Parts: sequence; C-alpha cells; structure tokens
Amino acid sequence: MISVPSPWISTGHLPTPEVVGHLVEEAHAHFASVEEGNVATYIPALAAASPRSFGICVAATSGASFNAGDWAVPFSIQSLSKPFLFALVCEAIGEQLARDALGVNSTGLPFNSVLAVERTVEGLSNPMVNAGAIATTSLVPGDDAAAQWRFIEDGLSRFAGRRLTLDAEVYQSERATNCSNKGIASLLSAHQQLWSDPATAIDLYTRQCSLLVTAQDLALMACTLANGGRQPLSGEQVIAPLICRRVLAVMVTAGLYETSGDWLYQIGLPGKSGVSGGMITVAPGKGALATWSPPLDEAGNSVRGQLTAHFLSERLGLNLFDSLPSSAS
Repeated sequence: MISVPSPWISTGHLPTPEVVGHLVEEAHAHFASVEEGNVATYIPALAAASPRSFGICVAATSGASFNAGDWAVPFSIQSLSKPFLFALVCEAIGEQLARDALGVNSTGLPFNSVLAVERTVEGLSNPMVNAGAIATTSLVPGDDAAAQWRFIEDGLSRFAGRRLTLDAEVYQSERATNCSNKGIASLLSAHQQLWSDPATAIDLYTRQCSLLVTAQDLALMACTLANGGRQPLSGEQVIAPLICRRVLAVMVTAGLYETSGDWLYQIGLPGKSGVSGGMITVAPGKGALATWSPPLDEAGNSVRGQLTAHFLSERLGLNLFDSLPSSAS
C-alpha cells in the first residue's frame, strides 16, 4: 500500500517583509488620489465619511502586518460581518445544515434585492447578500436575544483578536432607516426561511453591522480564514479548517454581489465588500488584505479597495489561478 500524507493543502507564503511593506506603501500612494465613486448616503450616519479616507493593511498568517494610510481609523463593519457570522453559524449548527438552510449560489443581483428570495420555491439566496445574511442571523444559537447577541459579539471579536465595540450612532441611524431589510425579513418569514422572530433577526443583524473595526482588524479577521481558522495573533482556533473552505467558496461566488465574476476575473481571490467602504481579500495559506475607502461604485464596492486588491494580488503573487508551465519534458 502506498503511504500518502494527509491532508494535501494549498499553501504558500508572502514575499519578504521588505517587499510587502514597500508594495503596500506604493499602492496607497498610487491610489490615494483616485476620486471616482460616492460615499453611501442611504444610512445617514455613513454619509459624513470623508471621501479622502484610505487605509490599507496586509496581514500574514505569521501574524505580521503591513499598513499604510488610515489603517487604524475605526468604521462600522457593515456587510463585512457576513462571512464571519456565516462561519460562526456553520461551526455552531454544522456546515451542511447551514448550506441547506441558507443556500450558497450566487444571485447575480444587488445586495439588497428580494428577487433571489422570490424566484426560488425554497426562498434561498446565499449568506453574502442581505436576505441570506438576515436568515443566517436568525440561526444564531441562544435562548434569547441577549444570548444571541453575546454569541455574535464574542465570535466576531475572536476573529479580530480583540474586543469589538458597537457604534451607537450608526446602530440608531440604521434602525431608523432599515425599512428594506424589514421587508426582506417579512418575505423570508413568509417563505419559512427565518428561524426566529423577524424583528429580533433584524435588530441583531443591524447591531452586528454597527460594530467598529479598523482595516487592521479586518485584515486579521480575514487572515484567520486564510489560516485554517486560527487567529494569527491570539493563536485561538476560532473555526475549523473545513468551515474556512466553505466560507471562502461562497465569498468567491457572491462576495461582491453582481460584480463577483468581474472581481474573480481580475483578482482571482475570495473577497467581500461593505457599504462603509471596507473590503477584504483572502489568500488561503498566505494572508489577507483589508482596505478602507468610503467612495463606492454603483454596485456598492469600494473603488480604491478594488484597485488596491488588483494591484497587490498581481505584485504579491496571490491570484489562485496563476501558474507557470511545467519544466518537465
């Protein structure tokens, strides 16, 4: 019998610290002057963000980080909470049950569209869009809303390696303007695709979106997904390696909503964006990139974030689809 080592995994490493640090600074200098895009205004508390804000952080699975610009400025996590909450729910109830309950296929539609729910008999979408994320939140374990919130807050904080706090202003602003999400929750409930009271699910989802993070926090959270579920600084095994694989697969197909295909074509990595201007990119086995720049394109994705991800993916050798011809004859 042939002895085969197990498991075979895709691994690698970033270039030297000097190279990574130089390229991060070069990317910031190159894209800081970009003026395309608009700051989100449909959440009033986000409308005051400066369009000039721009931070970059690359985190390696070793725990090293490389920063430029406004990398330490806090902002609300918004939709960037989605992959991490999905991971926590998969860990809690099992990844197959989570897949069956939520769906994993790309909708090809905007993040807040209800069509994905309406056009399928089961009412499934995926955890990266609002409908799927609200359904994911309704699966959070806990005897009451307070226990469910502790699960969310503690879990996302474990990904970051530090205690995350709530931005009360953003939370109240979103509560006052989240009519669209309330409608999505009602529709999910009608399709029997919500596993808690709709009002509770919406409040918990709104709260998780209002947690404060920095670009460095996000890079370390994303790097945990790149590192088989182990937080690179604390060393805690936040989720199992298999859960990382499942989460990254859904990020590849749906992390940038209707532009996910364009993203994958250009960057070749799992990614996720948020309406506050945050963006994460995961290089499995190597590390992760996080950016913060509030001006968004029409699909709700950070303009500078996409440019930075493309620049660094190519220069750091991160694209999952890159290969060289074999030298074997």
